[in-house]
Amino acid sequence: MREKKANLFNPNCPSRDVLELIGGKWSMLILCILYDNTTRTGEIKRMVGGISQKMLTQTLRAMEYNGLVKRTSYPEVPPRVEYELTELGRSLGELVVMMEHWIVQNHPAILKARKKHE
Repeated sequence: MREKKANLFNPNCPSRDVLELIGGKWSMLILCILYDNTTRTGEIKRMVGGISQKMLTQTLRAMEYNGLVKRTSYPEVPPRVEYELTELGRSLGELVVMMEHWIVQNHPAILKARKKHE
């Protein structure tokens, strides 16, 4: 049986779940953080300003479930958990980091455009 090709424009296509996950601001920020480093949960929370512990946990679980991140738990006291991108996550991370650079580079022009319409 052949798999159907994903169609993001079809509201019933399961690929929409993936779009929702990777298009969310928390996922994008976490991908940027994990792109260069294996990082502990607490460090991710400190780096992603404004994210609640609940949202961080939900996002990391969804990213792990979808094969974007690998979670490693160490049997230590206190417990230590680290996250890193999988190969699939790194391929997405490349795109997200490019988007991060675009946003930083073009933010002044966007602010200027906004001012023009106020």
